[in-house]
Amino acid sequence: MVTKPKTRKITLPIIVEKDEDGFYVVECPLLRGCYTQGKTLDEALKNIHEVIAMCLEEENEEEVSEIANIREFSFHTVAVEV
Repeated sequence: MVTKPKTRKITLPIIVEKDEDGFYVVECPLLRGCYTQGKTLDEALKNIHEVIAMCLEEENEEEVSEIANIREFSFHTVAVEV
């Protein structure tokens, strides 16, 4: 009998931006090179799930555990004069 490896669910932050062409660009800032886009928000979110899965496959178990143990992630903006 072949047993499947135990899976777990982790929560990761993503950043969504609508670009000048109307595409939704999505990035997971905790994973290098983890970004994608879509014509709609739903498409972009579906795509980022797939890209995150691929990026996590490239990480070793220790790195994935470190990412999974992050308990707080916040996004802030600042105003600057230009």
